Parts: sequence; structure tokens; C-alpha cells
Amino acid sequence: MTQNDHPHPSAPEAASSRDCDIDTPGLSAAGLPLAKNWLAIISFIWAGQAASMITSFAAGYAIVWYVTESTGSALALAAMNMCAMLPIGLLSPFGGIVADKHNRKLIMIVADGAVGLISLAAGLLILAGDVSLPLLLALCIARSVGQAFHSPAMMAAMPMLVPDKHLLRINTLDQLLASIASIGAPAFGIFLYTTLGFAAVMFLDFLGACVAVLGLLLAKVPTVVDPEAAHQHVWANLRDGWRAVAKTRGLLLLIGGVTLGMFIFGPLSALCPLMTYDYFQGDGYMAALGEAAFGIGMLVGSSILMVWGGGKRLAGLIAMAAAIVGAATAACGLLPPSAFPAFVVLMGVMAVACAWFNGPLLTLMQRHVPDEKMGRAMGLFFALTGLSAPLGVAAGGALAEAVGIAPFFLVDGLACLALGLLLYLPRSVRALDREA
Repeated sequence: MTQNDHPHPSAPEAASSRDCDIDTPGLSAAGLPLAKNWLAIISFIWAGQAASMITSFAAGYAIVWYVTESTGSALALAAMNMCAMLPIGLLSPFGGIVADKHNRKLIMIVADGAVGLISLAAGLLILAGDVSLPLLLALCIARSVGQAFHSPAMMAAMPMLVPDKHLLRINTLDQLLASIASIGAPAFGIFLYTTLGFAAVMFLDFLGACVAVLGLLLAKVPTVVDPEAAHQHVWANLRDGWRAVAKTRGLLLLIGGVTLGMFIFGPLSALCPLMTYDYFQGDGYMAALGEAAFGIGMLVGSSILMVWGGGKRLAGLIAMAAAIVGAATAACGLLPPSAFPAFVVLMGVMAVACAWFNGPLLTLMQRHVPDEKMGRAMGLFFALTGLSAPLGVAAGGALAEAVGIAPFFLVDGLACLALGLLLYLPRSVRALDREA
């Protein structure tokens, strides 16, 4: 039932232990015995993930810019982003089931390794001159499939590895590393793309995946497996994951609000390069500057959250973040075409608040969902956000084509602002903070 030949409590015992022994010395956030070298284990894992993130961001931005430069179409960018998000939404529930049934470390290794091999194959095809929009769409789909199995296993494993008092900080570490990657990786990707060629960026992504696999191989990751899950069919497993989340009404409402927020905010990540290219008449390096500003803002926001710890009102923090993101986005839509520097600043402000979403929400989920059902709960969460984002991208791309890119930013921002103002009103949502 567990990996690495280290005995651990059964799933029900682990859940019970967590309920009464949170922050007890020697126990993880899941209530399991905490490894003495837990910090080294986390370091191995996240060092590898950091290398993979940097190369993935560089490759992803090179793909986006190729599509932007070769088509100049909001619909083409929307299609690209849908291919990058939709498999996550469709397959994450099944990734969660696999995470609750099998060795989570092995799942992450296979997912990272497969994505690396796909990038290697794509690089070879591009080097041979077979670069095309269908190839890039297929590449985005394949990378997304790997993430659909990697993310639930990763987030389900984290409570097993760290003390509860550091759980939010570790959940935020993902954003912090992604922020660092997004600061330099877009410019790095553009540099490789324009100097060494598109294929070089994909080969670099393969090397990053190899480093991620090495980091996981060096770490011991305990896993709690739900024995009941092994004998249930797929729909029964999914139902168990849903019930584990739905038993806490406030958590369910908060996840629903964040899902709606992803639908609203999703198009922005796809259309920001077009905003720079079309509205501000910018080039690839100006677009990379906007992405870097967003990365710096995420870095600042994540650093604040890691040092601060989020306080006792994590649900309130999520609602406030939505309101700030909405206000900054709406302000972008009001800028004149000559105000690109202000757009860069607003991107940074928007990103600071964006950093206050995932870490607090994942922490609330990990504290309210039993560990043996964590993979399925995380899979359902990634499915909801993974489906809402591409649907939002599709709707947003069509709306941006109809009304123009700047008016779309204004409308989209006002919708996100309204969501933030309403999200913290239900008593059950506020009760999540009172319980904490």
C-alpha cells in the first residue's frame, strides 16, 4: 500500500491522526511520520521541477510567439490555449484516481519523462522542417495530458512530506518557481527561437524534463493508497472524490467561485501577447517584457505569501485577490495605445494578486479532504479549472475578435471584479476562515 518499503498508517488512521495532531513535532500535515530529512526531500523534488518549469516556459512561449507571429489571429491563439488546457480538464479526474491507487512518485516520473520525450520528438520534427500549426497543437495536447496525471499526484503527495505549518508555503512554492521561470524564460525562449531556431527550444525542454525525473529519483515519497479505490469502478471513484469535497459546503462554493474566475481570467493569458502585438504595436521582446512583468509580480506576491503565511483568512484572501485582478484588468482596457509602460505595470499588479489564489485554495482543500481521497479531489479540482479555462479562452477569443482586444480587457476585468466582491459573502465560505 505504500512505496519505498517504509510502513505508514493506513489511510483512515492517517486521516484521524491529522485531525488531532496537526503541527505535532514529527508528523507531516497528513498525520504521517515526518522524515527527518524532509527538507532535503522537498529540495530534491522542487529543484528538478524548477529546471523543468524554466525550460517548459521557454518552449511554451516560443510556441505562442510562433503562432502569434505567423497568424496574428486571436482565434488561433485561443485554439492553441484550448489544446494546452482541455486535456487537463478531461483527464485530471482519471489522473486523480491513478494517484489514489498507485505509487505517486512513479506517476510523476512517468509523466515528466513522457513530456520530455515528446518535446525531443517535436524538436527533431521541427529540425527536419516539419513545423506546422497541427504539429504544435498536437504538442500542446500531449504536454497537457502529462500534466493531467502529474499535478494530482504532486499535490496529493505534498501533505505527506511537510509539517502543516509549512503546507501553504510549499503549495505557494509552485507559484514562486513558476514566477521565477516566467521572468526570464520568455525572453530566453525568444532568444533561442530567433538565434538557434525553434528546435533548440524543444531540445532544452527535453533536458529540463530529465532533470525533473532525476530530482524525483533522488527523493523518497511516501504514498497513502485507498484500498477501497482499487475495487471500485471509475465512476464510483469519481463520486468518492466529489463527496470528499462536497461535504464542506464552503469549500465547494469557493471552488465553484474560483472555477468561474478561471473562465473569466483564462482568455487573458492567451490574448496578452496579441494585446501587445496588435493594440500596442509591439514586437516579441515587448511581449516578453509584459510576460516578465507578470512573472515579477507573481514572484513578489508568492514571496509575500511565503513569508507571511497567508494569515487566518485564506478564503477572504482569495476573494480580495479576485477583486484586485479584476480592477487591474479593467484598467488595462482603458489605456491608450501609447501607454505600453502602464500596461506592463498593471500586469505586475495583476500578477501579485494572482499569486494569492492557488496556494490558499489548495491548502484549504488539503485540510478538509481525507488523504486517501486527496488525489481524486485534486483531480476533480484540476478538471474544473482545466475545463473552465479553455471554455473561457474560446468565448473570450470570439468576443475579442468581435469587440476588439482593449474593450475585451475592460469587460473581462469588470466581471472578475464583481466575482471578487461577491465571493466572500456566503456564510459557509467565511466559516472556512473561522474554522482555521
